[in-house]
Amino acid sequence: MVDDGDGRSPATAAGAGRPAGPRQAWAGLPWLVRAAVTWSACVLVVVFALWALGRVAVLLAPLAVAVAVTLFLAALLDPVLVRLRRLRVPAALAALLTVLLLLGILVGVGVLVWNLTASQFGELTQQLDQGLQRSREFVTSTLPVTDAQLDKLVKQVRDGVSGSAPDPVGGARTAAEVVGSVLLALVLLFFMLKDGRSMWHWVLGRMTGPNRSTVAEAGRVGWRTLGSYSRGTMIIAAIDALGIGLALVLLGVPLALPLALITFLGGFVPIIGATVAGAVAVLVALAAKGPTTALLVLAAVIAVQQIEGNLLEPLIMKRQVQLHPAVVLVVVTAGTLIAGIAGAFVSVPIAAVAYRIVETVQRHREGGGPA
Repeated sequence: MVDDGDGRSPATAAGAGRPAGPRQAWAGLPWLVRAAVTWSACVLVVVFALWALGRVAVLLAPLAVAVAVTLFLAALLDPVLVRLRRLRVPAALAALLTVLLLLGILVGVGVLVWNLTASQFGELTQQLDQGLQRSREFVTSTLPVTDAQLDKLVKQVRDGVSGSAPDPVGGARTAAEVVGSVLLALVLLFFMLKDGRSMWHWVLGRMTGPNRSTVAEAGRVGWRTLGSYSRGTMIIAAIDALGIGLALVLLGVPLALPLALITFLGGFVPIIGATVAGAVAVLVALAAKGPTTALLVLAAVIAVQQIEGNLLEPLIMKRQVQLHPAVVLVVVTAGTLIAGIAGAFVSVPIAAVAYRIVETVQRHREGGGPA
């Protein structure tokens, strides 16, 4: 090889004059710029994936909600099915009896509550109107807000609600979707109870290699988490309803049973549901008994919720289904935006199960086990 006089070969000298390639240009950038570009690209990919998943979820919302409710109820009723199977009841008959038991409880409780409170719901509306009127008087007397300004604000809110209300055709379509989702969930629940375990074994049978044990454990952990969440949520909601309902009865607040029922239903929507149910109870107490009783009801609601959050929830739910309150708020809000009230109900258990599954897979990988 002939030297050109400066210690470099002609080929090297010729290559030095060419512009640097993409790899050399990328390596020549400061590390902060490279990190910013890389993270920006990752964020864009994640945002686009979430947007695409959101679009699909909106299009398939009735089906997605039906499947989520089916899994929730199947995990809740699984102990009943297991006991029936231990009594050597055939799988199909055991699943049918479990579904009929669920329908019997729902219909029985609905009829009982309706018979006891149907005549009081009109009174509840009047009490809420009186509570709102007293709240209005309190606002105008203590804050620099006039009646005209408050009326204008209320009118704007009503106009916004009226403008966002669905048309009759949209309402009928929504009602049909709800009925269809309920029927689909019941049919899926029967098949899930009857053939759920065999379907899971079929899925595991299709998997080969070291990932099978990881998937099997992740499935078991996810199912246990869903069962613990569903049963724990029902127990906690019942305790909340009993505690707040008892406080309402002792304080002489009318409509204690409907308010306890609202508290029970609100318990299935973490944080937001309990807040709304407590606000309704305080508003009714304010209308019926005045500000002193309303403050006592507020104190009772706060006490019950503190006992629930600091004692009952850790004891009943265990650590395997605990999520940070900020995560719960974000998940409930996202579920509400995607699928309304039904989305708010099912969003937290889905997030809890997903978190436990990811945690299980990560633990397998970090422990050197199958991944």
